[in-house]
Amino acid sequence: MYRVWNFITNYSLLLILGAGIALVWANTNPDSYHLVVEYPIWMNNWVGVDAQYWLKSYGKYYEITEIPDARKVLSFHYLVNDVLMAFFFAIAAKEVWEAVILKNGSLRGKKAATPLFATAGGMFGPIAVYLGLAALLGSETYDAVANGWAIPTATDIAFSYLVGRLVFGAGHPAVRFLLLLAIADDAVGLIILAIFYPSGELAPAWLLLSLFSAIGVYVLFNWLPRRMDRHDQLRMRSTWVRQKLSFWPYLVAACLSWFGFQESGLHPALGLLPIVPTLPHADRAFGIFAEAEQYLTDLLNHVEHLLKHPVEIILFFFGLLNAGVEFSAIAAPTWLVLLGLIVGKPFGVLLFGWFAAGPLGLGLPQGMRTIDLFVIGCVAAIGFTVSLFIAAVAFDPGPVQDAAKMGALLSFFAAGLSFVAGKLAKVEKQPG
Repeated sequence: MYRVWNFITNYSLLLILGAGIALVWANTNPDSYHLVVEYPIWMNNWVGVDAQYWLKSYGKYYEITEIPDARKVLSFHYLVNDVLMAFFFAIAAKEVWEAVILKNGSLRGKKAATPLFATAGGMFGPIAVYLGLAALLGSETYDAVANGWAIPTATDIAFSYLVGRLVFGAGHPAVRFLLLLAIADDAVGLIILAIFYPSGELAPAWLLLSLFSAIGVYVLFNWLPRRMDRHDQLRMRSTWVRQKLSFWPYLVAACLSWFGFQESGLHPALGLLPIVPTLPHADRAFGIFAEAEQYLTDLLNHVEHLLKHPVEIILFFFGLLNAGVEFSAIAAPTWLVLLGLIVGKPFGVLLFGWFAAGPLGLGLPQGMRTIDLFVIGCVAAIGFTVSLFIAAVAFDPGPVQDAAKMGALLSFFAAGLSFVAGKLAKVEKQPG
């Protein structure tokens, strides 16, 4: 139990705390809460939301009537959601990258086939439930909520992994299956964010800045030193670059890539993704959240562990600035998101997973039963972090966004549903 509590402390407690404070604050003094969320930190010409949009939407709350010398406003909300959350998505991308690129990566080969099919079911199922129920509510409701179709597709890796360990036991093969599903879900989620939820008018030429930053830093500080060391067993040049320059060239490239994403119209929180594959990485991975990875000396793992504690603090502020929804905001989008998660996810994972394991003959990991797929789907229905993020970009601030966010928050109930499903399915816990 100590290991589970240690996991909660490291990865989840601050996020839960931030969300809890936000809910209490927004329901006791909503005016002061919203004043803090959109507080204008810096009016400038480079970073932030469009100044005229911010002025029209929030200026009256701060008694600001004009912004003559600035094109952008760096608000507290933009700083957390669009700038700092880029580090959270970079860590998620690191796990996806290792799972794909390493020889024994968890998303390579036949062993990943059934989890990938289950991932597809865990996305199509929620979309079908969300849009199907929205259509039944009438065209007016459908038109208002349709853009939020991706909100219930998300799976919160940290919370799902925690609940999965409690339901199945750390040694059960279903936990690894769930982790593969969650990582693949994150990968598809990043693609969905990039394609379907741009942050402004598209200007694809700016993506060349991200591309050249990634190529440049890879060639100069990764490929070239290794190339020069090809006949040197001591690898003096690579060692010098790693020890003396460390992550600094990659940080500069990350800043340039982030700016390219912001100017291109794609969501800037994804701006560090092109840089992640350029970092030197080990030839093996112990798995997401594995403590053993701190002893690997490659730069990719070194950077991840440098970011671990800052990202925990970032997630606290993410919860604080995004979960502040008044309970009166509960409406149709709340139930659409929630039902998409707790109904669409389990049945989607079960149906697609069964089809892959049975008719397609791909099979399940030894020790797993078909009914375990339904329980895994219940666990994966905890959308929280990424669902909140998608809700914030799918809808403009207002009643629909608030209602959708409440649905993402209420997906915590999927944890209780998972324990009930585990009992009914007679899951036998396997200690790690």
